[in-house]
Amino acid sequence: MTRTERPRSDAATTTLDKAADENFPVAPFFLPRAWRDDLMAVYGFARLVDDIGDGDLAPGGDDARRLGLDPGQGEDRLAMLDALEADLHRVFSTGGEPLHPLMRALGPTARRRALTPEPFLALVEANRQDQKVRRYGTYADLLAYCELSANPVGRLVLQITGTASPERIRRSDAVCTALQIAEHLQDVAEDLGRDRVYLPAEDMARFHVGEGDLAAPSAGAAVRALIAFEAERARELLDEGIPLVGSVHGRLRLLLAGFVGGGRAALGAVSAAGFDVLPGPPKPTAPGLLREVGAVLRRAHRKG
Repeated sequence: MTRTERPRSDAATTTLDKAADENFPVAPFFLPRAWRDDLMAVYGFARLVDDIGDGDLAPGGDDARRLGLDPGQGEDRLAMLDALEADLHRVFSTGGEPLHPLMRALGPTARRRALTPEPFLALVEANRQDQKVRRYGTYADLLAYCELSANPVGRLVLQITGTASPERIRRSDAVCTALQIAEHLQDVAEDLGRDRVYLPAEDMARFHVGEGDLAAPSAGAAVRALIAFEAERARELLDEGIPLVGSVHGRLRLLLAGFVGGGRAALGAVSAAGFDVLPGPPKPTAPGLLREVGAVLRRAHRKG
């Protein structure tokens, strides 16, 4: 441990350890150490805010205490999000040191990469929306949600790596939205258990799918057709990311190929399950992920 590193708290370690369960590599070993550290700092915030919004914090109220709340308030998601936002403002001000260890870790990254609070605030707002909006009427409504919940992460990656441009941001947004949709498709049953449905109501009506169909042990033909339709939409968005991969070089190209390939592998797992996502989230295999990353790199080379 260097002199500038702080020992992690149990809460921070639990949150960061979830990186291994994502559909895409968060901060792989082949990146420069400075990039890895900064990407993990951003991931720590994104994972923490999602865990607050989903009620997936470690028991015991440690995160609440570290945000300046009573441990018993750890179950109050809106209070926790408010406290996290207040701690976020400490990261971007000189008015005092952030309280939560993951927020303290974010401070050096924000200063080193000249980050602004807006992408982080959007992630907080997305999780507030999750507490109030449980259904999405149209695909456009879902895209607007992804603009808050997913796209800021890709923009932060581009900022950290010094490669942001309007065209890259546009294509990054498409990839991040696709990754969010792919995750929603994997987690249909889990989300329904949280009283959330991210399948647009207009699409459910088109395929004659009701919420009762989503609660079944396995998917019928109508649900499978709906999931296949949404998966193809996500795949088309991922394809928009191929030129993004081709526009960069070296290890960053491999990282972005990992994001796009991870999404493609997740959708491949959904397809391999016959689009029956109700028994549990279909997960890609490591060989499947590597094949997709290779395919993305080959296509990006041709387009680059």
